[in-house]
Amino acid sequence: MARLARLGLEVGDFEEKFARSSGPGGQHVNKVSTSVTLKHAPSGAAVTVQDSRSQSMNRQLAWERLLDSIERHRREARAAERSAAEKIRRQNAKRPWGVKQRILDNKRRRGDTKRARGRVAG
Repeated sequence: MARLARLGLEVGDFEEKFARSSGPGGQHVNKVSTSVTLKHAPSGAAVTVQDSRSQSMNRQLAWERLLDSIERHRREARAAERSAAEKIRRQNAKRPWGVKQRILDNKRRRGDTKRARGRVAG
């Protein structure tokens, strides 16, 4: 639960549901509700685990996977924000003096070429 506090999440925001599993495990999985579905209501993230015959093991795995998912989502959102801010910074940055001079020289040269064409044809 220390991980919940570190992420700033409340236990009450999560909803656990238990159901009968399917797959290997024999009569045990047919009789006992070992499948665990864990949902984080505010974000809508959910995970279902039925890896093990043990409900407690599946519950632990569900918590780990859901918290991993929430952490990954937050990390990606922060990275996207940083990327957007960096893009804006690059767009607003002034061109270096040398680059600006090169652009202006090319424009002048192109204008001279076009003016010379007009004299020949006209």
